Amino acid sequence: MLQECIDGLAIKPNGIYVDLTFGGGGHSKEIIKHLTNGKLYGFDQDDDAKKESESIQGEQFEFVNANFRYLKKYLRLYGVKQVDGILADLGISSHQIDVPERGFSTRFNAALDMRMDQNSELTAEIIINEFEEKELIDLFSRYGEVKNARTLAAAIVSERVTRRIESVDELKAILEKYAKRGKQFKYFAQVFQALRIVVNDEMGALEEMIEQATEVLKPDGRFVVMSYHSLEDRPVKNYFSKGKFKGEVEKDFYGNMIRPLEPITRKPIVASEEELKLNNRARSAKLRIAKKLAVK
Repeated sequence: MLQECIDGLAIKPNGIYVDLTFGGGGHSKEIIKHLTNGKLYGFDQDDDAKKESESIQGEQFEFVNANFRYLKKYLRLYGVKQVDGILADLGISSHQIDVPERGFSTRFNAALDMRMDQNSELTAEIIINEFEEKELIDLFSRYGEVKNARTLAAAIVSERVTRRIESVDELKAILEKYAKRGKQFKYFAQVFQALRIVVNDEMGALEEMIEQATEVLKPDGRFVVMSYHSLEDRPVKNYFSKGKFKGEVEKDFYGNMIRPLEPITRKPIVASEEELKLNNRARSAKLRIAKKLAVK
């Protein structure tokens, strides 16, 4: 949904924009096409993304090799206090999935890594082999919505008594015993999603990023977020509509909602049938757009 993202940003040729998830650079390259005297800051903690960013030359672009949870800190380093628009394409990038040795995909045998930041210490292997059984139950049920999380956690703890579980295939061999027949791939995906979220503290980083992005946006500035599962979409939806991640919206003395953003899209934008034919990964994508309200 590249065009929908660009349209959502309502780009001003001389504006300042942030692509919080640079990845392969597709969104950034398209944003730059719409800038004349403007500036784009591309964030990504992945070293592979850093290499990819070298293909973009010129003063209009600045790559920031950092997690988007540090948005305010790094913008401050560049002397930027406010921006006109922010884009975040959440989840895992196609590049990360397609590189076998990163351990993100169930399609390839590799070490259980799953780090987006290769300098981080926590890996999926450490979680599988060293987390307490109750911690495994919690993360599988909370972040993977795995129905038999308790049974699976017990099986993993039992298995690792005799040997360390180090590879994707070794973990899949255990998972296969507890997946419903014909639903193995979905089950693998749920467990891998849970591990990836914890390895990269994705939910914590997401909430920090949303609050900081809201703060640095100019009045009427656009905030465009694309998510790929309900765990990501829920906090985005709640913050856009209520100004908070949980609870009911607050109102002032006159009954007006107190929130920093106003949703432009009441319902999420989803991929068209034409796009799904070209990119099946877009099937679960939900795009939400909001604008920063002026302080009264």
